[in-house]
Amino acid sequence: MLMTEWNWDNALAFRFEEGREEVARTALAEGLSLDIIRKITGLPAETIKTL
Repeated sequence: MLMTEWNWDNALAFRFEEGREEVARTALAEGLSLDIIRKITGLPAETIKTL
């Protein structure tokens, strides 16, 4: 049987990143500028462009 250890820090970090990307997607859909989205989310412009 394969057992993996649950790591709360990794899980929270993953969910945090997903949340930032969701905010960026929503902001893009609403027409906010790339610069404003970058400032709000802290995501690099390259990441935002790929969403």
